[in-house]
Amino acid sequence: MTDMIDDGGTASTIRAKIGDTVRAKLDRNPMVSRIDAPDLEIYGRHGFLSAEECEALRTLIDADAQPSTLFSGSANADYRTSHSCNLSPYDPLVKSISDRICALTGLPPENGETLQGQRYATGQEYKAHCDYFPVTASYWPAMMKTGGQRSWTAMIYLSPVAVGGETHFPHCEFMVPPVEGMILIWNNMKADGAPNPMSLHAARPVESGIKYVVTKWFRERRWTA
Repeated sequence: MTDMIDDGGTASTIRAKIGDTVRAKLDRNPMVSRIDAPDLEIYGRHGFLSAEECEALRTLIDADAQPSTLFSGSANADYRTSHSCNLSPYDPLVKSISDRICALTGLPPENGETLQGQRYATGQEYKAHCDYFPVTASYWPAMMKTGGQRSWTAMIYLSPVAVGGETHFPHCEFMVPPVEGMILIWNNMKADGAPNPMSLHAARPVESGIKYVVTKWFRERRWTA
């Protein structure tokens, strides 16, 4: 395996070691359940946030949410139709939750990106995508310099949804329905540290209600904005 920091598309001992560490920590936690998906490492824990914390985060999202863009910086009226915002890392609640995600996973705080809030109204969605960076993308050189590849994703549902809004992993043929306060954690890499196409996922359209989530992505190295 290679450890070249400019090669995010192949196997990597660095990213494999990150996976080994997180996997061992989550597997030891009796509050965490591994979802049965042979080709994807994915875990869930109910009750990670209280109803009061979820409500407070929804208020923060409502205050700052703007139409979502794709990572390349472009808006797409069809592909990602939610509203989103980066939450201030200096807000005591946001900092507390980020710290708790790091404590749960064992991932270094300095590798974590800013906690992002997302809101999906009825009819809104985010079509199938992967959280890791394609190394052929125009923005990859910049990502390489600001922390490298995204390793793990942690996402917390902040509201129940009457109908729709599931997180769909089409290659793995399962969906996770939104449950308020539940955290979902998955490895965007294979066991050898190479990007895992099986981590492809989508936010299914909300059919009734409003869906709120917060997401924190972790890089393989220290993240710099």
